[in-house]
Amino acid sequence: MAKAPYLGKKGTVDLDDAVFGEDFHMPLVHETVRAELNARRRGTQSTKTRGEVNMTGAKAFRQKGTGRARAGALSSPQRVGGGVAFAPKPRHYTVKVNRKARRRALRAVLSEHVRRGSLAVVDPSDYDTPAAKRAAEGLAAFGDPGRTLVVLGREGEDTCVRSFRNLRDVEVRAQDQVGVADIIGAQRLVLSPAAVEYLTTIARAPERATA
Repeated sequence: MAKAPYLGKKGTVDLDDAVFGEDFHMPLVHETVRAELNARRRGTQSTKTRGEVNMTGAKAFRQKGTGRARAGALSSPQRVGGGVAFAPKPRHYTVKVNRKARRRALRAVLSEHVRRGSLAVVDPSDYDTPAAKRAAEGLAAFGDPGRTLVVLGREGEDTCVRSFRNLRDVEVRAQDQVGVADIIGAQRLVLSPAAVEYLTTIARAPERATA
């Protein structure tokens, strides 16, 4: 059975092998991360084409007799103040990923942290009051330093949030606001028991009905 150590104290937590014992599937993880990052794009970028700029459409100067190169409208893209060639317009970047593929990708990245030894569990009861020093000491004793993602439950873990949120290279997220891209992008992953239960529930493949 997969296990994860407690952060800052002795002991381990048993993890569900059905979720934390998945093989790593690079194509599925790549597809899911791409979909999540695309979904975060607002897609509101917009610039004006030569037909939309507020400028006269008259010819800049006569065709012959000036000794200069032939020129058309001042709104052409090569002129200052002119329109933009192939101007970007508002669009969506949505990429569809099947639900089963998302679940499997989530199991893959969680299992990868277990294999690397970069997954730990923090007990919120150890933080009756905000204690950034204790949180920093626990992280210093756990694995290589680097970007750390701390995932906590929604209720009853406010003091734990305040203990970790101001630490360097530490990002704190609620359990329902974390995705595959966040987990795979973190060098260390710290979960509360509530977050472990939540991620296990949403990542576990549904059981097939038997006849």
